[in-house]
Amino acid sequence: MNDTVLYEMRGAIAILTLNRPEQRNAVNIELTQTLRRALARFEADPEARIAILTGAGNVFSAGMDLRAFLEGDGESILGGDGHFAGFVRASRTKPVIAAVNGPALAGGCELALACDLIVASETAFFGLPEPAIGIFAGAGGPFRLARKIPPGKAMELCLTGDRLSAQEAHGYGMVNCLAAPDAVLDAAVALADRILRNAPLSIAATLELMRAANDLAERELWALNQRLWADVVASDDAREGPSAFVQKRPPEWGRGGSGS
Repeated sequence: MNDTVLYEMRGAIAILTLNRPEQRNAVNIELTQTLRRALARFEADPEARIAILTGAGNVFSAGMDLRAFLEGDGESILGGDGHFAGFVRASRTKPVIAAVNGPALAGGCELALACDLIVASETAFFGLPEPAIGIFAGAGGPFRLARKIPPGKAMELCLTGDRLSAQEAHGYGMVNCLAAPDAVLDAAVALADRILRNAPLSIAATLELMRAANDLAERELWALNQRLWADVVASDDAREGPSAFVQKRPPEWGRGGSGS
C-alpha cells in the first residue's frame, strides 16, 4: 500500500490514515488511487468488519490539492470509481467511522460526511469554503450537510464558507461524539468495538436499508451536481480562485462565465 494512505488492522478494525501531513492531507491523484485501493482491500477482507478514516498529524484533510487541480488533475481526483478521493461515492457494505482529528475543510469535510459516523476532536472544525476560490463543494457536501444539520444552517455555511465547530456539529447530531485531541482515534475505536458486538449480517442489512431511504434522491442530486460542476469548473473564476489561493493573494472576480 502506497504510504499516502496508511493501512493498519486492529483486530477486526481497519484504520485508514490519510498521510500527507505536510500538505494538510490534501487529496491528489496518488492519494486518490491509494485510498481507492485501501477501501477495496477493506471491503474484500472478511476479517475486517469496520473501518476508521483519519488523518496524519493535526489535520483531518484540507480537501482537494489545489496545485494538482491547477495542473489539470481535478478530473482524476474527482472522477473514477468512488468519485472524489475514490471514496465519497464508493459502494460499501461495511461501516466507516470518520475520526476527525483536526480541521475537515472542503473535500475533507465531504470525506467525513461520506462516512457513516463521525468522532471529532473538541478542537476540530468543519467547513465548505469552495465558493471563496471560485468553485463549489462538488463531492456531495451541500446535500449531505443539509441532511445532517438544520437546512437553514447548512445553507448559511455553504453560501458563506463559514466554519462549524465540532461542538456545534455535535449539538446538531452531525458528530456522534467528541474527544480530547489526543484521544480521537481511541474514541473511534471504542465506538467501533460497540458496533462489533453485533452480528455482521445485521449490520450490513441495517446499513443497506438506511442508505436506501435516500438512494433515489441522492442519485438525482449527483446527476445535478455533475452538470453544475462541469459548468463551474469551466469558468474563469474556477481558474482565478485556486491561482489566487496558491499565490497567496486576493482573487479578482468578475471574469466568470464559461472559460475561453
